[in-house]
Amino acid sequence: MTTPTPGSTPATPKWKPLDARQRRVLGVLIEKAKTTPAAYPITVNALVTGCNQKNNRDPLTLYDNTDVENALDELRTLGVVSEIDWLGRVSKYKHQAYEWLGVSKVEIAVMTELLLRGAQQLGELRGRAARMEVIADLAALKPIIDGLLERGLVIELSPAGRGQVVSHNLYPPSELSELKTQHRARVPRANPPEIDERAAEPPRRSDPTPARSSTEASQPTAPPMVDAGAEQAAELAQLRNEVAALRDLVTSLQDRVRELASRLG
Repeated sequence: MTTPTPGSTPATPKWKPLDARQRRVLGVLIEKAKTTPAAYPITVNALVTGCNQKNNRDPLTLYDNTDVENALDELRTLGVVSEIDWLGRVSKYKHQAYEWLGVSKVEIAVMTELLLRGAQQLGELRGRAARMEVIADLAALKPIIDGLLERGLVIELSPAGRGQVVSHNLYPPSELSELKTQHRARVPRANPPEIDERAAEPPRRSDPTPARSSTEASQPTAPPMVDAGAEQAAELAQLRNEVAALRDLVTSLQDRVRELASRLG
């Protein structure tokens, strides 16, 4: 694997749609290369553990060695994974995703989180990808996402703006169509304003509402109330997403500490 220099984007990508097993195995390979380089390349057993871990994974899986080995064989055929011969020892595997996807170091961190967790809000994605490469804030993430969108590696599942949801574009056609349908159903539609037909009718003599005096008519109308509850709910959801991303980061760091401690012990 040739690691590109920061900011560079390898030419002539070769990527194709992958099924769920292939995406999970590839995502784990890239993640481990980034977060635990001392233990990389990795074995089938380590890949099974990485695929089935409970943090930073969605959906959770129960893959066995056969599932992972089949996915590795398929990924090798596609040219995105290679096997390392360790002179009679157990086989280990590494990815060729930089060249296969045609991405830079920070772009591959974003793609990895999408492969491991699927569709996410931009705030969640930034926090999780930042454990592999520095992404200071949402403003720093925006041009990364724009570049991946231009090359078709990422798709938008909700309109741009606060809480926007994106995902990778490595789904097979049927799975991608189902995903888009699910997210279209989640987008709230604005209800048309209700028209009070009585407002267009002239006042009737039997109407008990007194007429406004000239003094009352000259007074300015109070401005409409702003729905602060909706804004607060959106801010609360964003904070919860950021807390979840931080929790994933802490768990990942704990895993690394335990792994290093076991090696030193």
